Amino acid sequence: MRYTYRSPINERNVMDRTDVLALFVKAVDAGSLSAAARSLGLSPPSVSRHLSALEERIGTRLVIRTTRSLSLSEAGRVYYEHAKQMLADLDAVEASLLADASVPAGTVSVRAPTLFGRVFVLPLLARFLVDNPRVALDVTLLDRDFNLVEEGIDLAVRVGPLKDSSLIVRRLGSLLWVVSAAPVYLERRGVPGSPEDLRNHDCLVFTQPGYGWRFRKDGRTVSLQGPARMHANALDAVVEAAVAGAGLVYAPAWQVREHVAAGRLEVVLRDYEVAPLPINALLSHTRLLSRKVRVLLEFLAMELSCRDFSSLRPSKAQ
Repeated sequence: MRYTYRSPINERNVMDRTDVLALFVKAVDAGSLSAAARSLGLSPPSVSRHLSALEERIGTRLVIRTTRSLSLSEAGRVYYEHAKQMLADLDAVEASLLADASVPAGTVSVRAPTLFGRVFVLPLLARFLVDNPRVALDVTLLDRDFNLVEEGIDLAVRVGPLKDSSLIVRRLGSLLWVVSAAPVYLERRGVPGSPEDLRNHDCLVFTQPGYGWRFRKDGRTVSLQGPARMHANALDAVVEAAVAGAGLVYAPAWQVREHVAAGRLEVVLRDYEVAPLPINALLSHTRLLSRKVRVLLEFLAMELSCRDFSSLRPSKAQ
């Protein structure tokens, strides 16, 4: 049995209740105040003073002192057994926490955008679970705004500008959005030369908040969209409609590049593209950054930061 003191004990220290418990148990186990004093690096009067203060606080005599030894009163025997168990339990908890600090363990709640999460985040999380068998994940994919603190989220992946400056942010990459359409559609309706030309085209619109059609013009960012031929809350749905020739779609470069490479889609309005949007991992200042969260964060940063989500060129590494 070991007893862990919160701070080095000396003549001037004011002991906390755990230290006093440990001193009491040590004195009983050692069999005398002088032996306990030698073991703890205290003087016998100091040990006696701390035990007297303990007895005064609980209102009963615990030990019967003699010159060479001490014995326990009836209350002292009860107190000794409980104190010894409490210290053993405390050591077990601290040992468990120490193990958790070195080996990731526990549940991590994760949020990510629906399509980006399904294509890129979920496969990585599956690998993370295999490599960290003591970690469990609670994963939700959604495109609405959410509050990390109020919803108890440990880690979130978010695409786009951040509204909350109180969050801890780790940059994972950047994502370019482009306008594209099938060649058959462009032959039929013409190629738009500026964002204003979208008013004369059919647009296939992803309807989630924060995903408006944005362009760079005359040094500023403008939002402009033509008549919607289709609304959908799933990006892959409007992309497939564009591939079929139903209209223009505004979508991430990574989502359309395979279609572009195969000639199924052509990118237009390249001179008006806005800067790529940031992809960030978010954590709250109010939540303790435990090892399980820190290890997951580093894993996602390593895996995602090396990928190019803004290129229209297919890559085997993507």
